[in-house]
Amino acid sequence: MPNRSKISLEKLDMGLIVAAFILMLYGMIAIASATHFQIFGNEDQVWFVKRQGIFIFCSVFVVWFSFRFDYRSLKDLAPLFYIMTIFLLLLVLLVGKSALGAQRWLDIGPIRLQPSEFAKIFMIIVLASFLSRRINQLQGWLEVLPAFALIGVPAILVLRQPDLGTAMVFVGILIGTLFVAGITWRILGMMTGIALLALPVLWHFLYDYQKSRILVLINPNEDPLGAGYHVIQSQIAIGSGKFFGKGLFSGSQSQLNFLPENHTDFIFSVIGEEMGFIGSGILILTYGFLLYRTLRIAGEAQDDFGMLLASGIASMWAFHLLVNIGMTMGVMPVTGVPLPFVSYGLSSLLTNLCAIALILNIYIRRRKISF
Repeated sequence: MPNRSKISLEKLDMGLIVAAFILMLYGMIAIASATHFQIFGNEDQVWFVKRQGIFIFCSVFVVWFSFRFDYRSLKDLAPLFYIMTIFLLLLVLLVGKSALGAQRWLDIGPIRLQPSEFAKIFMIIVLASFLSRRINQLQGWLEVLPAFALIGVPAILVLRQPDLGTAMVFVGILIGTLFVAGITWRILGMMTGIALLALPVLWHFLYDYQKSRILVLINPNEDPLGAGYHVIQSQIAIGSGKFFGKGLFSGSQSQLNFLPENHTDFIFSVIGEEMGFIGSGILILTYGFLLYRTLRIAGEAQDDFGMLLASGIASMWAFHLLVNIGMTMGVMPVTGVPLPFVSYGLSSLLTNLCAIALILNIYIRRRKISF
């Protein structure tokens, strides 16, 4: 009788796995450098690094379990995932913990989780299930509007936290998945036009600090010690890294704590400052390979549900990269969107590794394989 584990390993996309581990290694190194002088619990200088290592270790076991079952069984469970999403987001609004002016977390014993991160994966499954039954039938508004309604409810709940960044990711996932499902260019163009026309109305629903973050895109120096501070410090950090970087543990902006949230939202700024253009370029190329493999697997999937599932994950990652790296360079508004696999945090890491597990699951079953 053949060894099932050996067969499993032979069937995995090792390029995808290696890319994910390179990104997590980047994260561990950058977190170690960014938090080197931040002392936590018993004067432990590697507190964040050890916790991230534990997160990775535990998450890998979740991934191993996740790709052992057939991803196609998730299709009929989509209503349950949608109910779970709404329940968790409502729970956050009722009993969630606040930090940095937002109520986004649930405390489960010693662990703090951010349900909106898991909601991304749940909604990718929901949209893939819904649209797989309507593939190439999205010719008019009546066919498209239900997908907007599905994503609209959790997006509004997330905006109430408030978390503009995650709400934007939901929209990015929706657009990417609709595009692959066969939405017409006419409908897509009309959607874009309506969105642009709606911007003045949506502006009035934003919080003052969110408006400030958008306005500083035009001129960060207008409020250099307030809304523009993060962007200015990030641009200084990335620019000063030049071609080869200043070296690990040697970046002035991150080591002297001029750069806020340098181990989470602005970790790319640390990489740009200490590893320079070369280090940042390798990181971006690794992300490019990850997206390429994901889209390639989407194209090889044996069913529409698998294709849309992989495409939704690729859309999520692409939007995260666009927003996170863009905000560190001052071309996107500052939002709490982490850099996938690199930023510190259990919820984000577990979400992205579960996404890897789903992609591997689709890859393994791209043909009829005994598993």
